[in-house]
Amino acid sequence: MSETTTSPELVLDVKGLEGGYGQIQVLHGLDFHVADGEIVIILGANGAGKTTTLRAVSGMIARTGSIKLRGEDISSAKAPDLVRKGVAHVPQGRGTLPELSVEDNLRVGAYIRDDNEIDKDIEQWFDVYPVLRERKNQRAGSLSGGEQQMLAVSRALMSRPSLLLLDEPSLGLAPIIVAELFERFAEINKETGTTMLVVEQNAQLALGIGDRGYVLESGAIFTEGPADELINDDAIRKAYLGV
Repeated sequence: MSETTTSPELVLDVKGLEGGYGQIQVLHGLDFHVADGEIVIILGANGAGKTTTLRAVSGMIARTGSIKLRGEDISSAKAPDLVRKGVAHVPQGRGTLPELSVEDNLRVGAYIRDDNEIDKDIEQWFDVYPVLRERKNQRAGSLSGGEQQMLAVSRALMSRPSLLLLDEPSLGLAPIIVAELFERFAEINKETGTTMLVVEQNAQLALGIGDRGYVLESGAIFTEGPADELINDDAIRKAYLGV
């Protein structure tokens, strides 16, 4: 068994991951890992299997292969169990509870906790995203797209996860909002140590805050490497950066 597989420094270690929908296999034997404190980016064109990868890791679809969370085999764990184990997933399309207020959404995010620091954490995320404090009594469904994404991320972080999965956080948002979101992701990672696995099509922004990246093609890993190398790779630049 390799040192990489057993290293306690790995938050997520995935080997031979396969998965899909019904008879349609989307993922074909993915091997990847995320070390403690890293931001790892998964890139790829539409249909490459990026979202399916996160759904497989978080137990939302049937999958095979080995998935380890800090050395513990979670290959058969379902989504609710993984939240208790420290995995939070912000799905594509925001993932807020639209009829509840902003503050109530944050409290729902802390449902697995029984400590007395929930109010303190709500204030922490209000400090990170001041607009959410201004909107705390407003229905989540009435927020702008960018505000809903801020709320979805904050709600996920209310469970104090050791691993945050972010699925296309830039989708449908204005460039200035996306830039602010990614700047905040980097700050959250640096200040709280939260490890992140980010699926994203905006390669330049994502690699700009990432430590490493994997590029998917047709459900398989096409290439991988440090973020700064990928962002300067001619093939990656032409395919994903438009330059």
